[in-house]
Amino acid sequence: MSKVIDESIYRVRLFSERYLRNKCKKCGVYFWSIKPREDCGDAPCSNYTFFDIPVKRVLSYRDTNKLFLEFFNKHGHEVIEPKPVVARWREDLYLTIASIVVFQPHVTSGLVQPPANPLVIAQPCIRLEDIDSVGLTIGRHLTNFIMGGHHAFNYIDKYVYWTNETVEYARQFFVEEIGVPEEEIVFKESWWEGGGNAGPSFEVAIGGLELATLVFMMYEVNGSNYIEMPLKIVDTGYGIERIAWFTQRTPTAFHAVYEDLVGEFHKILNVLEPDKELLYELSRIAGRIRPDDPTTIDMAFTEISRSMGLKKKFVEEQIRPAFDVYAILDHTKTISLMLSDGVVPSNSGEGYLARLVIRRALRRLNKLHSDVSLAILVDKQLRFWGDMYPRMVKNREKIREIIELEEERYRETLSRVSTVISKYVKKSPTIEDLVELYDSHGIPPDIISDELKKKYNIVVNVPINFYSIVASRHSKPKKIKEYEEEKLPRYVIEWAMKFPETRRIFHEDPYQRIFKARVLGVLDNRYIVLDSTAFYPEGGGQIGDRGYLIIGSKSYKVIDTKKVDNVIIHIVENANDIYSDMEIIGEVDWSIRYRRMRHHTATHILLGALRRVLGDHVWQAGAEKTEFKARLDVTHYKLPSEDEISEIERIANDIVDNAMDVKVSYLPRNDAEKLYGFTLYQGGVPMTPVIRVVEIPNWDAEACFGTHVKNTSEVGGIKIINVEKIADGVIRFEYAVSTALPLYIRGFEEKLKNIAKKLNSNIYD
Repeated sequence: MSKVIDESIYRVRLFSERYLRNKCKKCGVYFWSIKPREDCGDAPCSNYTFFDIPVKRVLSYRDTNKLFLEFFNKHGHEVIEPKPVVARWREDLYLTIASIVVFQPHVTSGLVQPPANPLVIAQPCIRLEDIDSVGLTIGRHLTNFIMGGHHAFNYIDKYVYWTNETVEYARQFFVEEIGVPEEEIVFKESWWEGGGNAGPSFEVAIGGLELATLVFMMYEVNGSNYIEMPLKIVDTGYGIERIAWFTQRTPTAFHAVYEDLVGEFHKILNVLEPDKELLYELSRIAGRIRPDDPTTIDMAFTEISRSMGLKKKFVEEQIRPAFDVYAILDHTKTISLMLSDGVVPSNSGEGYLARLVIRRALRRLNKLHSDVSLAILVDKQLRFWGDMYPRMVKNREKIREIIELEEERYRETLSRVSTVISKYVKKSPTIEDLVELYDSHGIPPDIISDELKKKYNIVVNVPINFYSIVASRHSKPKKIKEYEEEKLPRYVIEWAMKFPETRRIFHEDPYQRIFKARVLGVLDNRYIVLDSTAFYPEGGGQIGDRGYLIIGSKSYKVIDTKKVDNVIIHIVENANDIYSDMEIIGEVDWSIRYRRMRHHTATHILLGALRRVLGDHVWQAGAEKTEFKARLDVTHYKLPSEDEISEIERIANDIVDNAMDVKVSYLPRNDAEKLYGFTLYQGGVPMTPVIRVVEIPNWDAEACFGTHVKNTSEVGGIKIINVEKIADGVIRFEYAVSTALPLYIRGFEEKLKNIAKKLNSNIYD
């Protein structure tokens, strides 16, 4: 169905008592307020007048966060610990952009129960789509913020609360807790979409400033279709930064959030702080500034100069450098949050987004003609926020090292500008060219513009929202086909999905080599589905099993095994005489399978070693386990030293020598996350309510589909045979376990013999 809003949802109990429904004469949107008014009370229809509204409580940023949680906890909501700003539990999104993201898609789809119901969370979030606006709107736009969310999940058989209670909670919080006169509150009718869900909403504005959004999530969005969900979700977002700003009535939101850091950053960057009166004049009209329209910024300067009797040039010279200081304040905190949660700057994924913020911050420093190291500014943020985010303190030295490396790489990038832009000496680069130059070379567009103008008198039109454009293009992974066509043809996938789930003998007993089963279906004399199997299908970097299907005296070679949802497909050579309902005997090629099992367990051991030696920012970026060797690609900011590699190998082999049991358990998702955290999802995120966890106690625990040995001693030993940087921010480790080592050594000897032969020498001399 298309989007249809039933307006009755906006008529809540509170409004029937004494509120009026008005229509904004500027934007045409309906809203509710106690007193009649002509505008909706939200920017840009209204100036910021909240500075003049009396409140009974003046709250620091930290106190605002605390009050929000305490208020809803007092009203029956369980407080949930915030999650990382990197959405490790999702494969369709890099960053946590809202509190509801914590519960998408597993809880919102009904697959998993929420950790509490109702609940409240103060979730740190990062959104980069408005990054170019940060600073210009003196706090309306931020790349990092805490979203205070109270959520209720209403099931068909369990009602918690809905619109009436949600609006009443908002009234109580602002009127009774903070002391806002109720006649100042406006509830603006709206619509919200995000993360694949949608629903009607209210925007709660006071004195021109939107402080909360109350969403009633009712629909799943599929393209242009809106499918009503059986689960009805209250999804609210209270802006902790804005509420602190509102109660403190500081000239900008940055003053309310960053307190003394504002003055400190101005001093370090040698930028004169604008006069407070000047900033207050700007703040009152800042809601009408549209960063994508430079004329609105110019309008603001004109209005201020007239109202204060100052020259417009003076006003602009006072305020424009402050815009950059505010952006640097914001960006350095965002960088601190991302890097403390384990992001490694790179050219892809969340690492790309971290580098984007770092380079935009560096460019702001260039604009201010400052030679202050970004690492020094980030370190001040780490110290300032350490009480709220302990990981900032824990990872402080690593973060500083990463920033210093990024500064060095940025300088190297700038040294190549002349060479890179030489192809554009006859033609001005398009927006797509600028994006390509940034993606491929990391060169900011305004530097390209300056260089081309200075050297060749070529004018480049750089979009005002350039970084926002780039960030939105990289905000989520490119959609991956559920099953790659080159591995399984589409018609085979569709055929396989008709069968019931295959019983997984390889999970019940990974050591079982021979089994009996019944044939459920055969396609093209090649693809066979059984009711049960001991053949492991390709997945999690482990290659699919090979072996034989035996009927009577005849054997049919299984050359590969694949999985489609919960159905396992055996790819068989010349299965001309196999038909449905036949009884077969399956035999797994054990020598190959067992070596792969050992390599898979070795991978878990090695990952634990890498995180202990290199740091807990290490995250799996890819893996493969064959019978000959294995590889593990991980995020790390530089090539490890020989000493580090030796230490990684040493402690990995200590785990082998300690003969530790490898435990497999099936846990409800919430329990597994509570026990092990999100490192559980190093190898991927299963879309199941129950998770299969493979654990080496006190060393490594991961959601894993693969086959493993029962005890680490069976690995025999781990030898790292190659370490290389395969991409910016990604390091590859290749290794072999004991039984595979002779094969590796023989191959190595052959290479040495060939070299020795060319040198007329002998490797045994």
